[in-house]
Amino acid sequence: MGRRILVVNGPNLNFLGKRNPLIYGYDSYDDLVALIEEQAKSRGIDVECFQSNYEGAIIDRLQKAADDGVDGVIINPGALTHYSYAIYDCLLDIPMPKIEVHLTDIYNREQFRRQCVTSPACDSVIMRLGMDGYIAAMEKLIEIWGEE
Repeated sequence: MGRRILVVNGPNLNFLGKRNPLIYGYDSYDDLVALIEEQAKSRGIDVECFQSNYEGAIIDRLQKAADDGVDGVIINPGALTHYSYAIYDCLLDIPMPKIEVHLTDIYNREQFRRQCVTSPACDSVIMRLGMDGYIAAMEKLIEIWGEE
């Protein structure tokens, strides 16, 4: 295949479909992975989906992505978006384009969710599209690659 994308999902995203489905939807994490894999395959993109509830594991995988020759990162840091300067620093240090995704409109939720420390380290942020936000992020990466 051509380009390679790493999709990183943070805390509680493995609980999609179980965790507050009125906010996050009824589709499961497995449904999300299947959607991403199907869309990537149709575009000739090799994709890896990674999820962890641990900040250090997310940082380790992002750092490894630079050595693995990953061409782009799609990241939903979950709640780590709001306070992880460690992930922010890591995102700054990896050279490929990065798109941050949020299933919901975090700016119209609880006050603490309106602070995003990881977003400034990314090339773009997509929110409010549910799982389709990951597909929009994939399209954004393709657009960025076309500009290189």
